[in-house]
Amino acid sequence: MWLIVGLGNPGPSYALHRHNVGFQVVDALRASVPLPPFSEKKKLASTCGTIGSHQVVLAKPLTYMNLSGPALCPLLLLYKLAPPQVIVIHDELDLPPGQVRLKHGGGAGGHNGLRSLIDAIGPDFVRIRIGIGHPGVRDRVSEYVLSAFLPSEQAWFAPLKQHMVTAFPFLLEGQGGLFLQHLKNP
Repeated sequence: MWLIVGLGNPGPSYALHRHNVGFQVVDALRASVPLPPFSEKKKLASTCGTIGSHQVVLAKPLTYMNLSGPALCPLLLLYKLAPPQVIVIHDELDLPPGQVRLKHGGGAGGHNGLRSLIDAIGPDFVRIRIGIGHPGVRDRVSEYVLSAFLPSEQAWFAPLKQHMVTAFPFLLEGQGGLFLQHLKNP
């Protein structure tokens, strides 16, 4: 079983922000499989089902990005999952827009959502880092991540979400290389 977590901020005013790419990908996964609608309990939206031949729990912490970690702990206990069974999807300022990287373990790299997860469950989980680019000036980072994609950026993000959905079974099968290859050559 896998716990697939999208990081983001709750509420419609944040829904299309760059910081919410994790929520958006998890929503696309849920819609494509299809899985039951998300149920909201204890500061967490989650649903269960299968992707390919794998049991999955999709989750979105509803605690705001900086407090994502504690919201996930009850799911890990409920399903008896260890951190290596967790896949976290999040935005990455240090990657060019549209670039996707896989990483297992590591630090937070300045990402407060990752920092919260690491503090709660440790660093030993899989990360899908989706590049959103950097505004170029450190003082503009908060404003940048908490703003919606421009129409030109939607031109790359909308297809990327769909390619990720179709490639996700490769990742669950332990074929991260094929997952990334599919994103480059859909």
